[in-house]
Amino acid sequence: MNSPKVGHIDFLNVLPFSFGYKNCAEDLKIVRGVPTFLNNELQLEKIDISNISSIEYARQSGELLILPKICVRADDFVTSIVLISRKPIENLREDKIILTNKSATAQRLLKIILHESYGAKPAYETRSVAVENPVDDDATAALFIGDDALFIYLHRPKNFYLYDLGHEWRKLTGRQMVYALWAVRKNFATENPELLRETYKKILRAFDFGIKNKSNAIKSVMLTKNFTFDELDSYLGGAIKWDLTPKAIAALKIYYRKAVALKLIDFEPELEFADVE
Repeated sequence: MNSPKVGHIDFLNVLPFSFGYKNCAEDLKIVRGVPTFLNNELQLEKIDISNISSIEYARQSGELLILPKICVRADDFVTSIVLISRKPIENLREDKIILTNKSATAQRLLKIILHESYGAKPAYETRSVAVENPVDDDATAALFIGDDALFIYLHRPKNFYLYDLGHEWRKLTGRQMVYALWAVRKNFATENPELLRETYKKILRAFDFGIKNKSNAIKSVMLTKNFTFDELDSYLGGAIKWDLTPKAIAALKIYYRKAVALKLIDFEPELEFADVE
């Protein structure tokens, strides 16, 4: 095997990686998609390494190892995972809430928050959501993630309430939240230890390049993304951070524990890290 297939969630929250992949890691075979797509591709062994929803590690932990040092996290406001609602969040009870079909972590995060913080028991339905009509007529609220959520956060629709799930998690737990991890399949790591180390170094090198050239990275998407330079400059490295610290790991364990308590996952996984350093 000359080069592994590396999944990449192509959201703005990982723009430094995206820019780095294009400019200093062109030999990597990058497979792009939304979190739920890449979660599935990793499970089917169609890709070897990927950034994935945090919750997906719990579901596939028997087959995966975490790559150290990197993640997608926020200390408080994340600004790109939001609930938009026709009524105040404390008034939600058995209302219908539409969940984006793009993210498993955000879905479960919302369920934990609504249950523990507000005692709500909504009727959830997973389907596509659209910025142009953020809450369908048959629903009270909708969950958005990624670039669409960031747009809604920065351009709040009239006559709706908006809640940042990172802030809601912080209020509930006093902790930061880890939204995505980088993981590798165990069988790939076992069979290709040196190739994995080389690939990991390339991923870190791509990230480092993207951070050092953040202004150019932002400028590279200005024609295709409906945000100002200052909005993205504040978002990247401000709201969004990428270092997988001990505090981040501790917060992730709390998230898993709460997900187990609500039977959103079957068990709290052991966090196993790949030997890549």
